[in-house]
Order: sequence, then structure tokens, then C-alpha cells
Amino acid sequence: MSTENDKAENVTPTESADEGGEIEAAKTQNQDDEEAQAETDAIAAALAAAVGEDAAADGGSPWAQDPEARIVELEDEIGTLKDQFLRALAEAENVRKRSERQLSEAHKYGVANFARAVLSVADGLSRALAAVPQDQREGEGLLQTLLGGVEAVERELLKALEGHNIERIDPVGQPFDPNFHEAMYEVPDSEFPNGTVAQVIQPGYRLHDRLLRPARVSVAKGSGSSGTPHVDTTV
Repeated sequence: MSTENDKAENVTPTESADEGGEIEAAKTQNQDDEEAQAETDAIAAALAAAVGEDAAADGGSPWAQDPEARIVELEDEIGTLKDQFLRALAEAENVRKRSERQLSEAHKYGVANFARAVLSVADGLSRALAAVPQDQREGEGLLQTLLGGVEAVERELLKALEGHNIERIDPVGQPFDPNFHEAMYEVPDSEFPNGTVAQVIQPGYRLHDRLLRPARVSVAKGSGSSGTPHVDTTV
């Protein structure tokens, strides 16, 4: 008993402090190692989860399940897109052609409204000339000078209209055409054949191939001195 007590009494405070510090250091090192291991395990688990998700995604893709069916599906989509592209291209071409046609018609028939307004001037000149009796047209004087001036103005106006492709329709003796003529009345026992224009009451006008105003005419009824047109009925 006295020996053990002596040993205990021989332990100095410095030695006891050193042993306690070693124990605390060992505990701290163990905690650091455990925390590092836990962090490593967490990283490894996250990587494993990510790899597992990628594998599941690859396994669920259409290419992995049925590549041939996926190819057919993509070919169908390409065909649909190609058809839509061709339709859009055709529509754009139609719009371009329609725009060019409208522009051409605007240049060709753009003066139609102005021409219709000018026709009333031409009608007024014609009526003024028709109002002068035939027996007063000869000779010299103020009336004949005025008449010559009106005739010159009418010629210049008609020339200007013709320069813009506006043609006068004066179909005396021609067959009646409802596309260009407007029948006002019939003239029986005319010198013209049946169904032909006997008289022009108001001349018509057309711009290129488009009618501006039909000619107002009287149509011959019955056979005149020229006889009716011959119709060949032989087969």
C-alpha cells in the first residue's frame, strides 16, 4: 500500500497535463477524420445518384428503346416540314405574280377614270359640230372659222386619246355586239341588213381591251337593200 501511494505521490502536475492534452488531441483528430469521411461518403453518394439518373434517362429515350421507330418519326416530321415549306414558297410566288399583275394593270388601265371624264368633252365637241347645218358649213365667215377651230380641237382630242390607247367605237354597218354596243331602238326597213348597227347615237370608247363606255346605237330590223346575211345550212 505504501508503495502505490508513493508512486501516486511521485506523479508531477506537468506529466498529468501532458497526458490530458494528448487525449484531447486524439479526440479532435478522430472527429476530423469522421467529418472528412462523412463528406467523402456524401460526395460519393451524390455521384452515384447522378450516374444512376443519367443511366435511367438514357434507358428511357426513344433512341435507346426503338431507334428505327424514332428514325421513321423524324422522317415524317421532315416530310411535313418540307411540305409546309413548299406550300409557303408557292404562296409567296403566287403573291409575287399577283402583285406584278396588279401593277401591270395599274399602269395599263390607270387612266380609265380620267378618260371617262374626258369623254364628256369629246361628246360636247361632237354635238357642237352636229348642231351646224350642212348648208352653212361652206363659205367663209365667223361661223366657218369657229367650226374649223372646233373640228381641229376634236381631232387633237381624239389623237390624244389614241395616244393613250383609247379607241373610239363607231360601228355603223357592223353587226350588233352586246359586249360593246347598247341598243336604244330598232330601225325598220333600213338600208342595212337585219341585226346590224344602222346609226350611232353616242360613240363608245375602250381602253386597250377594256370597255370604257358602250356605243349607243340603233339596230336595223328587217331586210334592207343589202339583204340578210347568208347562213350556210349544208352539212
